[in-house]
Amino acid sequence: QVQLVESGGGLVQAGGSLRLSCTASGTIFSINAMGWYRQAPGKQREWVAGITSAGTINYTDSVKGRFAISRDNAKNTVYLQMNSLKPEDTAVYYCNADIKTRAYRSVYNYWGQGTQVTVSS
Repeated sequence: QVQLVESGGGLVQAGGSLRLSCTASGTIFSINAMGWYRQAPGKQREWVAGITSAGTINYTDSVKGRFAISRDNAKNTVYLQMNSLKPEDTAVYYCNADIKTRAYRSVYNYWGQGTQVTVSS
């Protein structure tokens, strides 16, 4: 089966940087859109950034100019470079991907396990 594994979370001071990685493994034919979401305790999960198979990138307004999403198709990996971090960025960050396991099968959506990002003031 397909699995998404995230890494790179941690505790940083406000103004610092972190780079999150998420690698897909298992039976994979192709990966379409990939993205990042985050969820703070007691709050709903929100979309942060996405990148399509065509390379189109979008961000939620609160992270524009600070975060950068990218992908390495050869490594089945999506990254989220987070700069100028703020305490309000504190959350569990989840990666998400639309993946085909076979060329003749439908696209299914998969989630990573999440990685904690804590920004202190």
